[in-house]
Amino acid sequence: MLSLFQEAIVNTEEVVSEEKTLSIYKLIMEGGVGGQLIIAILLVLLAVTLYIYFERFFAIKAATKIDKDFMNQIKDHVANGNLEAAKSLCSNAETPVASLIGTGISRIGKPLEDINTAIENAGKLEVYKLENNVSVVATIAGAAPMIGFLGTVIGMIISIHEIANAGGQIDIKLLADGLYTAMTTTVGGLIVGIISYISYNHLVVKTDKVVYQMEAKTVEFLDLLNEPV
Repeated sequence: MLSLFQEAIVNTEEVVSEEKTLSIYKLIMEGGVGGQLIIAILLVLLAVTLYIYFERFFAIKAATKIDKDFMNQIKDHVANGNLEAAKSLCSNAETPVASLIGTGISRIGKPLEDINTAIENAGKLEVYKLENNVSVVATIAGAAPMIGFLGTVIGMIISIHEIANAGGQIDIKLLADGLYTAMTTTVGGLIVGIISYISYNHLVVKTDKVVYQMEAKTVEFLDLLNEPV
C-alpha cells in the first residue's frame, strides 16, 4: 500500500515537472503550421511597432529641443532689420518651431494675414512630418488582436476536425494542436495589440506637446510683428 502511495507521488512529481518545463517556444512549436504562421506575423508586426515607436520618439524628442535664447535672438535681429541673420538662425536650428519662424521671417513686409496663413500651412507640413508612420502603429494596435483571434478560430477548426475524424472517441491529445494554436495566438495578438496601443498614444501625446510649442512660438512671433516700431 505504501509503495503504491509512493509511486503515485513520484508520478505526480513527474507531471508537475513536465508542466514546469513547458515553454512558450514549445507551445508555439506544438501549435501547428497555422499557429506558427500567425505567431510569425504577430512578431513581424511587433518589430514594426517597436521600430516606428523608437524612431518617432527620438525624432519628436529632437524636435522639442529649442535654445532658450532662440526667440530673444530672433526679436533682436528683426528689431534691427537684420533678416538674413534671423533666417540663418532658423535654418541652423533645424526644428519645427524654427522652420515656422523662418517661414514668417521670409514673408516680412507682406500683410500680417498672409504671413499667418503661410505659417499655418508650414505648420501642417511639420505636423505631418512628426506623425510620419504613426498611423501604422495605430493600425497594428487594432489589427493584431484580430489576427490573434483568427488564430483562435483556426485552432478551434482544427480541434473540431480532429473530433470529427476520431469517430466519436475524443482523445485530448488529438485536440492539443488546435488548443495550442487557439490559446497562443490569442495571447500573442493581445500582447502585440496592447504594446502598439500604448506606443501609439504615447507618440500622440509627445506630438501634441510639439504642436503646442509651435503654436506658442508662432503667436509670440506674430505679436513681435504687431509691436509698434
